[in-house]
Amino acid sequence: MTGIDDFLAMLATERGAARNTLLAYGRDLRQAEEMAGSELASLSAAQLAKLGQGWSSLAPSTMARKISALRQFYGFLVDEGEREDDPTHALPRPATRRPLPKILSHDQVEVLFQCAEAGAESDRPEAVRLLTMLELLYGSGLRATELVSLPLSAVPRDEPFLTVTGKGGQARLVPISSRAKKVLSRWLAVRPADSRWLFPSRSGHLTRIRLFQLLKDLAARADLPPEKLSPHVLRHAFATHLLEGGADLRALQTLLGHADIATTQIYTHVDAARLVKLVNERHPLARARASD
Repeated sequence: MTGIDDFLAMLATERGAARNTLLAYGRDLRQAEEMAGSELASLSAAQLAKLGQGWSSLAPSTMARKISALRQFYGFLVDEGEREDDPTHALPRPATRRPLPKILSHDQVEVLFQCAEAGAESDRPEAVRLLTMLELLYGSGLRATELVSLPLSAVPRDEPFLTVTGKGGQARLVPISSRAKKVLSRWLAVRPADSRWLFPSRSGHLTRIRLFQLLKDLAARADLPPEKLSPHVLRHAFATHLLEGGADLRALQTLLGHADIATTQIYTHVDAARLVKLVNERHPLARARASD
């Protein structure tokens, strides 16, 4: 019978799940199997209900993670034809609230760019590098690790895309704006030429820690609270401001490199008013009423 290892293999090959994700899912599923005292794939709804009761003392977020792993596992079994029923309806539904992403306003982003651009006017390599990284974090929504580990070969000669390797080793094409390409050209003209990395350092490529430090320093110089700025905050701002501009959620999922649309949906909270207005103005029934 199809089991946990088959499910994890599917996550790795079809969904590009990261190594840490695979380890966490495998750990949760095997612990559940051990608690149940029977092969996980053959458990009944009653056995799953008892298993959920055994997790009642856990933190809601921990229970939610374990239950999510089970739901996906049994959904996989049903898809594979190994089970006709999905017994996870017997599992509890812990109330969890996913924290909303921190975001920057348009004005705050503008202040950051003004500060970075002023510094880069000197054409000092460090200043041009910072402006380039800022353009790619906010303009293309890259993760910190994706940015610092970009090889020089990821930079296109003629096409307006970067080739980015994201979580789980999945590659995707990320658009770069015309202004970002101009700044990137400036950086390529002054970067050290003896490295395979786009943002080299003495020991390889720039580290995530150093990137965080550079952004905190930029925030301080721009009179913004340093704790408000990080690569992840800039990625959130990229997603939020795209949605505000009318971007499609599926397109945003592709740009961010999310394996699951549910991860991308966290951003819909920031633009609820626009979504309501969109339904009221664009839905066929709304237009029909307006014409009456």
